[in-house]
Amino acid sequence: MDSAAASIAPDWHVAQWFNAASPLTLEDLRGKVVVLHAFQMLCPGCVTISIPQAQRIARAFDPAHLAVIGIHTEFEHHDVMTPQVLAVFIREFQLGFPIAVDLPGLSGPIPPTMTAYAMQGTPTLILIDRRGRLRKHAFGTEDDMRVGADIAFLLAERELSNDTRL
Repeated sequence: MDSAAASIAPDWHVAQWFNAASPLTLEDLRGKVVVLHAFQMLCPGCVTISIPQAQRIARAFDPAHLAVIGIHTEFEHHDVMTPQVLAVFIREFQLGFPIAVDLPGLSGPIPPTMTAYAMQGTPTLILIDRRGRLRKHAFGTEDDMRVGADIAFLLAERELSNDTRL
């Protein structure tokens, strides 16, 4: 992963949070590695591969150093993917990590967070380093070993910084 070309991760545009006592921002998570997992409830790859992977990541790594954040990016089937249905989905799949609901698209079906991160669809895995920089952006499913190695690299990375939380 190349840190020289890394850009600052854009803010999230969230309509609602699940599994979070209060809204979360990237600034709140500064000092932690962030795994941003974009999904839709009706996406087969999300349900069978990437959501279970996000659950494994959340269980495997210390939450003091890594935050797994789900973001439901609804860009199709708007009429059936309501917050009430998402709440049932979260409960049925026993998702314990914070999950944001991307705001509806303003001038079309693509939600603003999905646009800000230039996501091609779901599932999308994004890794953000301790300083808030984008370090990985992967559309589709990723091998557990590769993702684990990328996360371990970011967790082990030590850069000179004035930020005492690193």
